[in-house]
Amino acid sequence: MDGYKSAKRRKLTDKAIPNVILQNPEFAEDSKMYQSLLDMERKLDWTMTRKRVEIQDAMSRNPTTTRTVRLFLSHTVTGQSWQTEGAGEAPNFETGEGAAGWEFRIEGRLLEVSNQRKDKVNQRKFSTFIKRMIIEMDRDVNLYPENNIVEWPRATGMQNPALDGFTVKRTGDTPTNIRVVIYLDHYPEQYGVSDELSSVLGIKEDSRIGVIQALWNYIKIQGLQDKVDKRMIRADDKLRMLFGVDAMPFQKLPEVVNRFLTPPQPVILHYTIDPSVLPPERPQAYDVEIKMEDSALKGRMAVMLNTNKDTAANLQKMDEEIALLAQSLHNSHLKRTFLQSFAKDPAHFIQVWLESQSRDLETILGSGGTEGLTLRQEELRRSEFFKLPWVEEAVAVQEGLRLASKGMHTG
Repeated sequence: MDGYKSAKRRKLTDKAIPNVILQNPEFAEDSKMYQSLLDMERKLDWTMTRKRVEIQDAMSRNPTTTRTVRLFLSHTVTGQSWQTEGAGEAPNFETGEGAAGWEFRIEGRLLEVSNQRKDKVNQRKFSTFIKRMIIEMDRDVNLYPENNIVEWPRATGMQNPALDGFTVKRTGDTPTNIRVVIYLDHYPEQYGVSDELSSVLGIKEDSRIGVIQALWNYIKIQGLQDKVDKRMIRADDKLRMLFGVDAMPFQKLPEVVNRFLTPPQPVILHYTIDPSVLPPERPQAYDVEIKMEDSALKGRMAVMLNTNKDTAANLQKMDEEIALLAQSLHNSHLKRTFLQSFAKDPAHFIQVWLESQSRDLETILGSGGTEGLTLRQEELRRSEFFKLPWVEEAVAVQEGLRLASKGMHTG
């Protein structure tokens, strides 16, 4: 009993209708509609499977997108003459308290995409978009010989935590020109394309894979693949000037492309601080584009791959119900055919039915219709067969029938 309970119940999966029903004119219209639904389901299953494979392939390559980072440059001043006029307190030059000075601040934030839900919890900090930043201050080296260049190289760990902005504090009351050089942290990493290759491909900056793909597209459009050996690339006049050869194998394209890649150009911003006047109320803003991983698209694709358990259970339940209905329809058709044949000609139906059952019995017993025998021939050839208990009774009955028929003939 325990083994029976632990055994898995066999589930019907065949949802097809028997051909005898499909070909029956009485059910032609309904059968056609059902078959069209089955065909549509197969096409839908095939399409969903193909899309799942495409999504899995896309997720393995990490989808990317181009977003906009808005930079804000601003400054404040303290201890300037126009601020301390009438205060009567002289600055302490030993401690620096009360000395004239200014603060320069650079901040940034990632702009939200229109028509997309805002995700403030996982919003990235400004410093995570930067690989390296240099702030150069154009000040008189005689008055300020040191600390005129500030460099921030990003490092992992607690040395450089994620920040929303950077502040530089300096003393002074003279106008200062500031130059900010920012090297963005693109994903995938971006490279500049040399002028020679850029004139052929029409791109100034892209990832290594993007440049190789652009070169491959150029080769396909120009038909530069060898007609016999597809692994060989035949250079045209433009590529011959770049590569210096007439032909090269396809696998060497990445190596050749690396020769024409340079570090990307940094973002350069200029800002002027004039401590003698009131700082502007609004900061200067600049928009820069950055390549980054499309986490929103990746999340949506992950949702597509993860089927809801309730939905999967409902689909399985519906499939089982359809299979049971198809099996019930098949059984009902057999009963209907049986009863129609019996109602049309009962005697002939019974005769045919008995013959059919007899043939089935002979098939099960493994015997044929020769000499009226209905037992297996191999059993007749064994002597043990005639030693069974039924033999004496059969002989007695046969002998009684023989004597009875003999007595009737004698009388």
